[in-house]
Amino acid sequence: MKTSRRLLLALALIGAAGAAQAAGNCTVSLKGNDAMQFDLKEATVSAGCATITIELAHTGKLPAAAMGHNVVVSTTADMAGVNRDAIRAGVANNYVPAGDARVIAHTSLIGGGQKTQVRFPGNKLTAGGDYSFYCTFPGHSAMMKGKLVVTR
Repeated sequence: MKTSRRLLLALALIGAAGAAQAAGNCTVSLKGNDAMQFDLKEATVSAGCATITIELAHTGKLPAAAMGHNVVVSTTADMAGVNRDAIRAGVANNYVPAGDARVIAHTSLIGGGQKTQVRFPGNKLTAGGDYSFYCTFPGHSAMMKGKLVVTR
């Protein structure tokens, strides 16, 4: 009887480890600074995550009005259009077009010393898809962008 319990416990632990590994990375932590740079040029998440979290810490000192940062996730093909429309959306909308279906997720706009995050369902991304993360504060996306690699 003890052997059966141990075997079942071992199998359960192996199964749990496999499920945890299958979920993969569910959180991306980014830092943005006053030099208009993210600390990562590429991040990996799993489409198998129930929820994906993007965290942003602004490590600079300048206020949001002068050097605000956000993180927007979209397909790479939609990036230029979202950036173009972000300027019209303005600071009141965090430089993100309201209700824009091209935007998969976005954080709020923050200034130096602040932090923000966004959570969204992993099933909004497809493994192997072509996605980018970037800042839509006017002019920032030329330097503040990266590839979002999506695994299973």
